[in-house]
Amino acid sequence: MCRGGKSGEEREAACMGSICWPYFDPEYDTLSQRINPPSRVSIDNATCGDCTLVKVDSVNKPGILLEVVQVLTDLDLVISKAYISSDGGWFMDVFHVTDKKGNKVTESKTIEQIEKNFLELDHLIDLVHGRNISGRSERKLGLKGSPSLQALGANGSLNTLGLQALQGEYTAFELMGNDRPGLLSEISAVLTQNQCNVAAAEVWTHKTRVACIIYVTDGATSGRVDDPARLADIESQLRNVLRGRNGSAWTSIVTDLTHADRRLHQIMSCASAGGDVDVPEEACQVEVPRLQITVENCKKYSVINVKCKDRPKLVFDTVYAITEMKCSVFHASVAMDGPYAVQEYYIRHMDGCTLDTEAAKKQVINGLEAAILRRVSDCVSLELSGRDRIGLLSEVTRVLRENGLSVMRAKVTTGGGKAVNVFYVQDTSGNPVDMKTIESLRREMGQNMMFNVKSASDSDRPQQPVRTTKFSFSFGGILEKLLSIMY
Repeated sequence: MCRGGKSGEEREAACMGSICWPYFDPEYDTLSQRINPPSRVSIDNATCGDCTLVKVDSVNKPGILLEVVQVLTDLDLVISKAYISSDGGWFMDVFHVTDKKGNKVTESKTIEQIEKNFLELDHLIDLVHGRNISGRSERKLGLKGSPSLQALGANGSLNTLGLQALQGEYTAFELMGNDRPGLLSEISAVLTQNQCNVAAAEVWTHKTRVACIIYVTDGATSGRVDDPARLADIESQLRNVLRGRNGSAWTSIVTDLTHADRRLHQIMSCASAGGDVDVPEEACQVEVPRLQITVENCKKYSVINVKCKDRPKLVFDTVYAITEMKCSVFHASVAMDGPYAVQEYYIRHMDGCTLDTEAAKKQVINGLEAAILRRVSDCVSLELSGRDRIGLLSEVTRVLRENGLSVMRAKVTTGGGKAVNVFYVQDTSGNPVDMKTIESLRREMGQNMMFNVKSASDSDRPQQPVRTTKFSFSFGGILEKLLSIMY
């Protein structure tokens, strides 16, 4: 306490002057960044004549490979080749990518979006693992419309939509049940009867199961459906439709954004765990048409080799399955062999162990096969686009059902008053769709909507000449290749 004959103000000033304030080193604010430096991402259009090189250099963090691949696939980029190394605490990747038409990525907006998404990805991964880096703003995710911190899912995933960037408020329904012809038509009819407009949707089927995520708005307000009683009634109706006569069903109402591809994989996996036979019975080597998977041990790693027909998002599905099975990728490569993609992953379980038992190898093979085949469709692709309105999806799916077609996969997007519906269909017996049926559909729907027909293999394949790359992988040589490209 200060004493003496000074005035009150003088005594207060003297006391304040004697207080010792803690010293904050100005370098402290950047300490976390210096310990965990942000990712370096570069876009190289000079090295290769037919593709763009995306180079990522970062401190290694759990799950970073899946997040990096997700950034690229969410921007509809096709990965034709990749070199990956994340051993020794550092993460170095080189991805050879093109757009969906097989062209190099040259648009400045797309390049800026790639760089922006990687910077934000780096920040959110730090937040997931408890590293709140000072000086970085909590900006929105790269895809417009996605929230920031609220977008962190329970598994630490970034909650970009995957389908598209939705504008405004909406309500999401997650559905899973036994698949049957005409099911999507029945589901969309329930939503139409309840005055719900489908803003976006994605539907997968695999073997006997169907999983879908449907984003709807209230037809009266164009916003979220808020009435709890109304939501419960809609959910009950959807569950009854999914059950059918004797089937099982699962439904959920979601108010936050979810990454559609990851969530659909998770729902399908839950269907398998719940009793649906979603995995093969073969042991440690699976050979199905156009798909070969092997797992072998090599010193301190387990080596996964996958060869199958190439398609968009194949690398994402493979890396997702490996990550979901609690395995870490230390080295990997992706290459093309004609129309086939050849992938090799050097992995260990998160506890540091290799896959030493036949049961562990079988589990990984089964998980990879299921993740890859869920998105494979030897069907006809129908793309229908027109003015968006309530009941449009119900009308379109009703016409498909009345013409004896089953929907194997579907994707619905809307924006600017326009709806684009893509359906992968076959007849109810599982056979290819004949041209008479196609012409009947064109006559019935072609007057009011744009109607485009492709085979699934054509719609999934990038529009570029098939390049054959001799595939080889050497454990010691991958770093040399990687470093020569990056530096």
